Amino acid sequence: MDTGLQLYNTLTRKKEIFEPLNAPHVGMYVCGPTVYSDVHLGNCRTFISFDLIFRYLTYSGYKVRYVRNITDAGHLEGDRDEGDDKFAKRAKLEQLEPMEIVQKYTLGFHDVLRMFNTLPPSIEPTATGHIIEQIEMIKEIISNGYAYEANGTVYFDVEKYSKEYNYTILTNRNMEDMLANTRELGGQDEKRGRLDFALWIKAKPETIMRWASPWGEGFPGWHIECSAMSAKYLGEEFDIHGGGMDLAATHHTNEIAQSEACSHKQPAKYWMHTNMLTVNGTRMSKTLGNGFLPEQLFKGEHVLLEKGFSPMTVKFFMLQAHYRSTLDFSNEALDASEKGFKRLMNAISLMDKLSPSESSDFEIGPIMDNCLKAMNDDFNSPVVIAELFEAVRIINTVYDGKGTISAIELDKLKKLMKDFVSDIFGLKAEDTSNLELNSVLDMVIELRKTAKENKDYATSDKIRLGLQSMGIQLKDSKEGTTWNKA
Repeated sequence: MDTGLQLYNTLTRKKEIFEPLNAPHVGMYVCGPTVYSDVHLGNCRTFISFDLIFRYLTYSGYKVRYVRNITDAGHLEGDRDEGDDKFAKRAKLEQLEPMEIVQKYTLGFHDVLRMFNTLPPSIEPTATGHIIEQIEMIKEIISNGYAYEANGTVYFDVEKYSKEYNYTILTNRNMEDMLANTRELGGQDEKRGRLDFALWIKAKPETIMRWASPWGEGFPGWHIECSAMSAKYLGEEFDIHGGGMDLAATHHTNEIAQSEACSHKQPAKYWMHTNMLTVNGTRMSKTLGNGFLPEQLFKGEHVLLEKGFSPMTVKFFMLQAHYRSTLDFSNEALDASEKGFKRLMNAISLMDKLSPSESSDFEIGPIMDNCLKAMNDDFNSPVVIAELFEAVRIINTVYDGKGTISAIELDKLKKLMKDFVSDIFGLKAEDTSNLELNSVLDMVIELRKTAKENKDYATSDKIRLGLQSMGIQLKDSKEGTTWNKA
């Protein structure tokens, strides 16, 4: 176990030597998805980044309990817990029970992460499965004087808390600016302060998901679930709390406040946040029309994408940027990553074909040391990838007969690639034949379309019949031409 591991701590805004509370055990909590819609790429980047962290901590000899929650209740419109229940809205839209919505999108979330070859967390608790724990925590916060009930809804008293604790410790924001920028939202007349947020929300007559509580029927606010579940599975104090940087200002800020108001302890020792995604330099957003889902990225089914890219190519692309850096999607960048990933996997496939010599022109030890040094420096995956391509150069040089490698160094080379490419990065060879077939057929269909526009029906029919003889049927419609295997 390497005690030289450095993590960037959002709480202190600097790198710190990682010292787990109960070494060699590590408790890590990562805010999971809200399962009322498909998982988006920003989520994927966060979970791929923490999968890397989970894998490397495990590789380094730590016993890690990785908890990643599922939000299936209480996540409302607006970041201060006002609005309509998103699960109820989606259930009504799709004419399903709310828990059918939860099941559908939870399975979809797991399917996407399996495509990226991420490891499952140690525990994956749900908000609906821990209503009792949330109610008990709210009762304790009220008992300690940091929350109050108003007409069946329980609010956290930010002003009272701020007199004894630093409410903005995570973001270093100015309280006066926060008050000035707070929108007028529903329930303000019930609150003692404009920054107060809901711990428990009174159910409306039309609310579907509701539970009994000391304050009447209702449901938990968004923030309380993570405080309750992290405390249950990791204790009142644990090592790492993570998520996307968009969670820091409100969700994680309120988590800290809730936990300290309940136990008088700062819940996590290290706070870690992944940065945002951009597309061609502009922030990825559904409203801007530049946000696409993983499936769209894999199939190339978006106006901004020239083709589809395999899950491992996308994962490799994400690992080429540090988790705290902005990651910009473009066709050119993805193309470059696709070529780089193929080059890496091709080199790995050549290692078994290398014949060791008595002498060696290369030493693998320094490359391994540099990779470990980079990972110990706040999980610097881009530097590791650069070192791995130095190993790729060695493999290709020896394979081409322009250099020699001894049996000892070859074993080190194989271990290097297994440790970092497979075990730590979670990259694997994949069958890209379907993606390549899609690209070829898109080109052939475009040629047939041009032939038809030029009234060259002989060529058009030749293409259609030729594909049919290979078991591929074309179907023309007003929307264009699609294909399927016969």
